[in-house]
Amino acid sequence: MSGRHPIGSLVLILALTFVGAVKELNSIKDLKKITSGDSVPRHSLVLLYWFANTIEIDNNGVILLTFEPNNGDYGTHHYGNYEGLLDPLPRRGVPHRYYTLGNLNQMDNQNSAYAFPAYVTQNLHNWMEYEERNRARIIFRVSGNTGRQAGQRIDQVYITQHFESNLGQGTRYDPAHTYSITTDLLREIREFTVRENQRNSLPQLRARFGRNIDDSHT
Repeated sequence: MSGRHPIGSLVLILALTFVGAVKELNSIKDLKKITSGDSVPRHSLVLLYWFANTIEIDNNGVILLTFEPNNGDYGTHHYGNYEGLLDPLPRRGVPHRYYTLGNLNQMDNQNSAYAFPAYVTQNLHNWMEYEERNRARIIFRVSGNTGRQAGQRIDQVYITQHFESNLGQGTRYDPAHTYSITTDLLREIREFTVRENQRNSLPQLRARFGRNIDDSHT
């Protein structure tokens, strides 16, 4: 221990503090608590709404992939978790991998069947500056090899955000504004969508959370 540099020890302690310390959101009520202020980008709610209605959830509560992240569907790409934001990947057994999505710069609705719908990418200029709205991300962890036909499992889901650009943190995610999303919350959002019907569910969520979600859900 005597040879360890104090700065290195502090970094290690902070990293260990962040791992496993992510707050869990289990219901729309929990979600409302964090979206009632300015703790998360407003676009996080739209991304989560889209994600909940894109993945599948079977009768056992297992979340199934409906797209291929390794092909870049919806702008998805590998997330290395190098800063130790989330739990380390298991070293044995079934392979696991983290992916992130939500970068609006990577969307091309005209040329890809696996790109975000218009309500995610359009009419956002009324909310905030582009840099601010593009901070929101979803991170998910896949268990097993990916592939649309395989129906692979997603065993962890998070909403997060990049640090504000003026903080000089580059493209790192903010651990203080990273939240674990449970299957129960995803299921509740899906049930809400069916109950209110697809055309009206976004305006209803806007009213529920006091956010200016785009009404043009197509």
